[in-house]
Amino acid sequence: MEPPLHAASGPPSNRVGSREVALQVVRDVFGPAKRGAREAFDYRARKAGIDARDRAFAMELAYGAIKMRRLLDWYLAPYVGARAKTLPPVILEILRLGAYQLRGMQSVQTRAAVFESVGLARKFGHKGTAGLVNAVLRRLAEDRREPLPSDFPTRNDYLATRFSLPTWIVKHWEERFGAPMLDRILAGINQPALISLRTDPARLTPQSAIERLAAAGVRAVASPTVRDLVNLEHGAPEGFIDGFDDWTMQSESAAAAVEALAPQPGETILELCSGRGNKTLAIAERLRNTGRLTAVEIDPRKCALARRAIAEAGYTNVEVVEGDATQVRDLAVDAILLDAPCSSLGILGRQPEARWRKSPDDPARLSAGQRAMLEAAGSALRPGARLVYSVCTTDRRECEDVVDAFLAAHTSFSRARPDALTPPGIDRRDGFFVAVLERAP
Repeated sequence: MEPPLHAASGPPSNRVGSREVALQVVRDVFGPAKRGAREAFDYRARKAGIDARDRAFAMELAYGAIKMRRLLDWYLAPYVGARAKTLPPVILEILRLGAYQLRGMQSVQTRAAVFESVGLARKFGHKGTAGLVNAVLRRLAEDRREPLPSDFPTRNDYLATRFSLPTWIVKHWEERFGAPMLDRILAGINQPALISLRTDPARLTPQSAIERLAAAGVRAVASPTVRDLVNLEHGAPEGFIDGFDDWTMQSESAAAAVEALAPQPGETILELCSGRGNKTLAIAERLRNTGRLTAVEIDPRKCALARRAIAEAGYTNVEVVEGDATQVRDLAVDAILLDAPCSSLGILGRQPEARWRKSPDDPARLSAGQRAMLEAAGSALRPGARLVYSVCTTDRRECEDVVDAFLAAHTSFSRARPDALTPPGIDRRDGFFVAVLERAP
């Protein structure tokens, strides 16, 4: 029997359910600490001890409410109005979570969404706030109004509200890819991000991985752009991916940078801004414990994670160096991968909170550092060798402009092939840019 549409009664429960976990995650993300959604969710779900089913529900609710925040506020505005400025932040978050259950989760019954939200409002507020949440969500449940272009001053404002993004990002993608492509980007940006698995060909071929996944009820296909990579058509049972040593989760955009580098056994390779070592491992797999791979990363915590992963994989030809990518010089290596820090506009669909933490000034601010890193990388390359510059963004100032400026200053370098620019959201993929440069012999 469904719970009634009125405020919860009785003392609040100490049990932390899936909806409360989602509330904790949203508060972590938008609170003073501004934690990452994945970090917050892993901690809160583990602490609450919820089972796999509740964990999946809490993740869908939290991530959805984070992504769709602008649209949820538009839904709630007619019923909350000026009170939004005086309501406790936790009550506003409860309203957003309730609104997302009503409008974004077809599996949730209206009565359950309202009843559970009212219970949270009573637990974290008082009888008055519980009554407000009850009244607002009941009215929202009856009002199925959606944004219309006529509700907004510009088409981009309408699209940004409908798909819950900052207007400047929508405008950027329209200018970069054109209106027809923009519609496809926006249609896909809020879908679950594509999950890809990189196989170790010494242990498992992509076809064998596809067959193993199929046996577990998980459909996968070979990546059309990256060898040794398979893409999952949907999700996978929790823990299934981590249960095997023969594959590693890696986004197709990250794998594409290594594919462009094309490491060969015996080469001396330099990886700059190597992060936690995901691409480091992919390069090492192709070197097969021959040659030499040096990974440079400025963050000591990421260096420690990379060293641990490399040691567990058993590679003896890889060194992780804590250092500044702008300071490398005169190494005469065979190939370099520079995966530069960027505005990350291409992975907004993968990181729920990212869209709300970006600024229109980010690309211009970051491009100076990218140019300095590319300059240093060029000086470390031997004649006749190759350099891959990659970023998970779509802003020209961080992509073509950085490469063009470098080539204008260094006539001994040229593009080895046309640049690759992938728009975000298409077929649930990330957006990214890859340029392959070569130095004259």
